[in-house]
Amino acid sequence: QVQLVESGGGLVQAGGSLRLSCAASGKPFSIDTMGWYRQAPGKQRELVADINRGGSTRYAESVKGQFTISRDNAKNTVYLQMDSLKPEDTAVYYCNAKIRRYYYSSSTDYWGQGTQVTVSS
Repeated sequence: QVQLVESGGGLVQAGGSLRLSCAASGKPFSIDTMGWYRQAPGKQRELVADINRGGSTRYAESVKGQFTISRDNAKNTVYLQMDSLKPEDTAVYYCNAKIRRYYYSSSTDYWGQGTQVTVSS
């Protein structure tokens, strides 16, 4: 069974940093794009950043230059380094990965359980 396990959220003051991690367990056949989404209270879930297996990245305009996404393919893990955090970055952050469970499987979206990031002013 494939699962995405997140860690690294918490409470931080404005201007501080946090690093989120998300590891895929269950030995999937392959993982294509991995990324992070966030959902603030009363708002829709939005893409924060993603990275494909080759290392190409995309960022939401609101976090460019502030957040950095990276991955370790050998560990099936994606990271999100968040610097200069602002109160408006407060949200539940969800890990996402497009995974082929077996060699004959099609690519499927998997989601982590979510981790709370709270930035105090």
